[in-house]
Amino acid sequence: MKIKYVILAGMLYGTTLGLQAQVLPYKNAKLPIEDRVVDLLSRMTVEEKVGQLSKLLGWEMYEKDTRGIRVSQKLKDAVKKQHIGLLWATLRADPWTQKTLDNGLSPREAAKATNAIQRFMLDSTRLGIPLLLSEEAPHGHMAIGATVFPTAIGQASTWNPRLIGDMATAIARETSAVGGKNGYGPVLDLARDARWSRTEESYGEDPYLIGQMGQAMVRGFQGERIGEPDRIIATLKHFVAYGAPDGGHNGGSISVGERALRHHFLPPFQKAVKAGAGSVMTAYNSIDGVPCSSNAWLLNDVLRKQWGFQGFVVSDLLSISGLSGGHSTAINGVEGAAQSITAGLDVDLSGSGYGQNLLDAVQQGLVDRSVLDQAVARVLYQKFALGLFDKPFVDENLVDKKVATTAHQELARQVAREGTVLLKNEGGLLPLSKHIKRVAVIGPNADNMYNQLGDYTAPQATGKVKTVLDGVRALVSKGTQVEYVKGCAIRDTTQSDIAAAVEAAKRAEVVIVVMGGSSARDFKTSYQATGAANVDTGAKVLSDMESGEGFDRVSLDLMGDQLKLLQALHATGKPIVLVTIKGRPLNLNWADAHIPAILDAWYPGQEGGLAIADVLFGDYNPAGRMPISVPRHIGQLPVHYNHDKPKHHTYIEMDAKPLYAFGYGLSYTDFAYSNILVDLKEGDNDFSCAVSFQVKNIGARDGDEVAQLYVVDEVSSVVTPVMQLKAFERKFIKKGEEQTFSFNLGKEDLKVWGLDGQWKTEKGRFKLLVGSSSDAVKLNAILELKKDYLF
Repeated sequence: MKIKYVILAGMLYGTTLGLQAQVLPYKNAKLPIEDRVVDLLSRMTVEEKVGQLSKLLGWEMYEKDTRGIRVSQKLKDAVKKQHIGLLWATLRADPWTQKTLDNGLSPREAAKATNAIQRFMLDSTRLGIPLLLSEEAPHGHMAIGATVFPTAIGQASTWNPRLIGDMATAIARETSAVGGKNGYGPVLDLARDARWSRTEESYGEDPYLIGQMGQAMVRGFQGERIGEPDRIIATLKHFVAYGAPDGGHNGGSISVGERALRHHFLPPFQKAVKAGAGSVMTAYNSIDGVPCSSNAWLLNDVLRKQWGFQGFVVSDLLSISGLSGGHSTAINGVEGAAQSITAGLDVDLSGSGYGQNLLDAVQQGLVDRSVLDQAVARVLYQKFALGLFDKPFVDENLVDKKVATTAHQELARQVAREGTVLLKNEGGLLPLSKHIKRVAVIGPNADNMYNQLGDYTAPQATGKVKTVLDGVRALVSKGTQVEYVKGCAIRDTTQSDIAAAVEAAKRAEVVIVVMGGSSARDFKTSYQATGAANVDTGAKVLSDMESGEGFDRVSLDLMGDQLKLLQALHATGKPIVLVTIKGRPLNLNWADAHIPAILDAWYPGQEGGLAIADVLFGDYNPAGRMPISVPRHIGQLPVHYNHDKPKHHTYIEMDAKPLYAFGYGLSYTDFAYSNILVDLKEGDNDFSCAVSFQVKNIGARDGDEVAQLYVVDEVSSVVTPVMQLKAFERKFIKKGEEQTFSFNLGKEDLKVWGLDGQWKTEKGRFKLLVGSSSDAVKLNAILELKKDYLF
């Protein structure tokens, strides 16, 4: 989008269109969007322009009581005094917002609320500019009644971008149905330190896998173009390098150079921008001493000039204020506002970072009027593209047909199935027989619905979320007795009853133990202004929450009495299946050495219990793969598979390799790889390298296989990773049958940021490694380029 508004703003259409049929040009849907933006800008005051960049907390903007639903006085005041242009999380419900199933909004009520808000904007403001309503939507719309899908780390474990695209389409449909037009997500951070509290929100450690998932989410949210029915615009988070903070501290600084940024951290965002993302959110952290929210190189040079990004950039909550706060790079809020908008940050999430600060900065000459106009133009363009000026209201009668449908529930179950990773299956303990006489289901996550949903989840109605206990009871035969004992909590040790759990195990033929972690917020937890939870170690009864925003950790050990419970159950001698439900990799060394079967389900969402049971009892053959390496010890961090050369050497105390490698995952069947073929065709400006091979299901069950292609650059002008994922595909293969996998590589896949500060693909030899994980190479070949390729 290029808008030539500066010179023409006051005169365009004055002689050509006038006010034909009393329709102002910016309200004329037949005109090009660029022209409508120019016209509207020409009619706005400086105060209205500044206000258009303020995004306030939305859940305070409606009132609900016995008389109905209407706009709040707070919204009226904000519109009158601040001329606001956007709202965030209007329909959000959780302990931080203090919105419950009682005082929050059902889907139909949500549609009424957003319609009331838009009606107020059209009828009670000078120009009738509608609000853009942004909603949290990384694994489902964070609103009462919406479908809850697995969190991002579980989505990535599917290694199935097509499925994740379908999921994003469903999320967009539900969000749009109730008035949300902008979804926060996908999160494209490389999770390189599992101590980081928001690991669950990421797609793992690999830029290629993250990029594929990010593209799928953007296309699922937005469709082929912004403004399609039942779609929303995506907001890419968090730009950039937020997921590898020093010490694992959420929002902390990161020590990384430009080459590492370009090789690893920036590519997922570039792919999502190329897919058409409408919005990007800046990260809280600084890079090389420059906060991301005032980093002109990132926002103007890289994002816009080099990548051609056409949308708007939004701050994370209060990150503009953080310039004069935690970062201390601005003397006050006015200077902070000037730094941010000049650097290319358009929208302030909070309403306090810009607002009066930005107005003062403009009036004091710290911000050029053209910079302000460009930021406003970017926001207005998206509003026009979304159709907000032409169709600002949603159909309240269609909400029930679009939100929480049976199809979406089935989709949530399928994502959870495909994202479940079989880590161990000694002696073929799994799948279990449905006709087992007695099974014990034990553990703090066996029957706790909120513990399987992850952070950024709304309150749930009773019975909506299916736990593992529910799933087991639903699948076993009528004659099977299922006994449940919690045994212990995730963190609190004052209410453990390990003895009861042991007795239940002794009575059972097999024991299913469900433990791990929790991101479940409760109404006793206190929260920071940013929404991150405060860690309260002095509470008499500790909450289960040990993950989720704000809950960084110093170790990855199972907390509370969980390991003690697992060891006591193991001592009974009964066959044990461990199911982990959690938001980050945890220390499973003891379990791996002693427990015969282990399933990792991450946070599997509302249908997770049924999906896990499908895998446990063989209705679904697992094929999930790890999107992140699982360390043996905290001292190994960072332990990502694609670290830069040279190869790691062994520690004195233990192997340097992770417990479970990136890409790892087992199946109930076996696959054989064969016949790798490499067909290279070099051209003047690019090359095409086709890599094909066969995979045969040699086991006794039908199942999916996730074939992965890794590349090693043998000699390069700059240091490259020891290996790097470049392609993958998940395919269903019937027992006894064979499938052909085909991948294609070009210069884009093998490029490096050279010593001269330019991209190039260098001539030489590249190893091609094909296998079922990064540490299970089945086939290899050589690709040799005879010339360099420039960009």
